[in-house]
Amino acid sequence: MAETAAPGFPIQRFPALDATGICLSAFVRRIPGIDVRHDKTEVLRRLDATHGQVRRALGAGDWPLLTAEQVHGNDVVVVDEEKTADEQFPGCDGLITNQRGLLLGIHVADCCAVYLVDPVTPVIALVHSGRKGSELNIAGRTLEKMAERFGTEPGNVIAQLSPCIRPPHYEVDFAAQVAAQCREQGVRSIHDEGENTASDVEQFYSYRMEKGKTGRMLALLGIRPL
Repeated sequence: MAETAAPGFPIQRFPALDATGICLSAFVRRIPGIDVRHDKTEVLRRLDATHGQVRRALGAGDWPLLTAEQVHGNDVVVVDEEKTADEQFPGCDGLITNQRGLLLGIHVADCCAVYLVDPVTPVIALVHSGRKGSELNIAGRTLEKMAERFGTEPGNVIAQLSPCIRPPHYEVDFAAQVAAQCREQGVRSIHDEGENTASDVEQFYSYRMEKGKTGRMLALLGIRPL
């Protein structure tokens, strides 16, 4: 785990993804000074301005941000055409794209954001996998769809798991389930720093520890323009 050089923002970077040279990836942790003791809609509104500043600090301020509605299912949307504006896709928990200069975004507060990068094709995916999504094997389904639509070979994929809730603070180790699902599909390069969102609420938002009234971390992933 490493932090970006962008000053003033709690941005986590992932060396395994950065090393591919083709993608921009980041994980925006808890942002100090913002009251997030509200419902999700209001929380995201309050965090939006700072998240926009983060995107600019990363050099992706003009990249359209594509997000999933996140309904705790296993549907994944493929974006294979150019986008010129931010867009949220309803009824899904993951996004796949082969388009350059787009940012995929997933909001989490204990659930896992799963980054999947095929640097050969190239194609990327970002999925929301909590307890229900992991039970429904969203990571495995996403890898299958990457192979079907773009010819991705799982052996080329780099998988990165974000910080998420883990035992003993949660009864299910869904991060381990996600890693196993990736291995079952043939992914060999799986990275997980093992950080537990529930054990450090100074650094992370935790839905369980904060009784549902909390903020959302933002996972970001995009393919750099040529």
